[in-house]
Amino acid sequence: MRSQEGAIFFVINLVGNFGTVFMDNGYYNKAIAASPVHALPGYVMGGLSWFAIPWLAATTMGLSALALESNPVFPTFPSRMADEDVTAGLVLPYAAVALLGKGGAAATLLLIFMAVTSASSSEYIAVSSIFTYDIYQTYFNPRASGKMLINMAHSFVIVYAILLAAFSTGLYYIGISMGYLYLMMVVDHFAIVVSKSLTARQGVIISSAVLPAVLTLMWKKQNVFAATLSPILGLACSLIAWLVTAKKEFGNLSVTSTGSNNPMLAGNVVALLSPLVFIPILTYAFGPQNYDYKSMAAIRLGNDEDIAAAAHTDLEEIPGVTGMSAADFESEQKKLQRASLIAKSMTGILTLALLILWPMPLYGTGYIFSKKFFTGWVSVGILWLFCSSFCVGLFPLWEGRHSMANTFKGIVRDLSGKGGASIRGRAMEGSDGSTSPREESDKVGEVAMEKKE
Repeated sequence: MRSQEGAIFFVINLVGNFGTVFMDNGYYNKAIAASPVHALPGYVMGGLSWFAIPWLAATTMGLSALALESNPVFPTFPSRMADEDVTAGLVLPYAAVALLGKGGAAATLLLIFMAVTSASSSEYIAVSSIFTYDIYQTYFNPRASGKMLINMAHSFVIVYAILLAAFSTGLYYIGISMGYLYLMMVVDHFAIVVSKSLTARQGVIISSAVLPAVLTLMWKKQNVFAATLSPILGLACSLIAWLVTAKKEFGNLSVTSTGSNNPMLAGNVVALLSPLVFIPILTYAFGPQNYDYKSMAAIRLGNDEDIAAAAHTDLEEIPGVTGMSAADFESEQKKLQRASLIAKSMTGILTLALLILWPMPLYGTGYIFSKKFFTGWVSVGILWLFCSSFCVGLFPLWEGRHSMANTFKGIVRDLSGKGGASIRGRAMEGSDGSTSPREESDKVGEVAMEKKE
């Protein structure tokens, strides 16, 4: 377990994956869309479920490929796998073919297809939401209807998908491998690299935006100059550190030299930590902003009246459309505070367990696995993977059974012509003194502002 290159990769992977989470708008979309009750357990179960996939795949398929390279059933026999094949991510399919033949190839193809479609769909929604709400609605059409926003979101998804496919194909033909992208951008696992490459995931490229993004939510004094300029200055520093280290160590700049561990380590670490210098300088040079976070409660909801009309449903049945009362607002705040405490506690516990208590003793002692220890290691991984399958495959079906039933009933009503042509519900009944969704949202914002005063 004592490997210098492994330790360097550990740091690169750890530093780089900060950006895959903090700078991925898809995570924010899911957190905002989910209810406060379900967001935290959902992310905890999802994170723990994901961990078993790269851990067990690396242990089983990686070692299987090493063991079977000298066997006639291995695809490259009698030669060993070329470095290009390894960095291209072909270890897993080669091992699967050697173990299961054509069935292994089909299973690997299905696995990659599901991983890529899942990851890319998340990125499509993330990018389209930025262009739709943060750019189009904010600067070009503030009064856009819900239907117009959905149409724009669909258009941005199509455009982004075409650009992503073209860019990924270009990377392949210029010789940029998946391993190179992983080290440079440190994406979640082998299949996600291609689907996330256009959005410049993490590592050397965007780690410099992690701390400014975190402090935007956690430190009210950070001003707009620190938030916008620190990532740019950090990117400049990370690129300098990355390329200078490669040039110094290898004497040239090439895909091989810039993709080696030490230059990637320098670029990743500088990218993440350099904003620690720029943020306080820019904040106090231009003056603290002292942002009032409670004003976020006054953000208006989208107007989905036309969407509800087209769907022949009540506006109040659309999740998140109708506003909440002051009592509901207070109840939600208490739930969020409790969830925040639980999240902080679990973060500390899991960080201590997964980054220190588990790997560090094995690395420090240079422990060599015995057969019994290795059997236990793999057995725990397989058990963990079965738990992951339950969490992400079966539990969501049970938890969403009522929503699926309502959806099915709505489809049946719509196909049978019994859906109704009018929109009912308090959100549309202005004549009896009730309010619209936008007015309800404004009231919540007023409640938050009054509590501050």
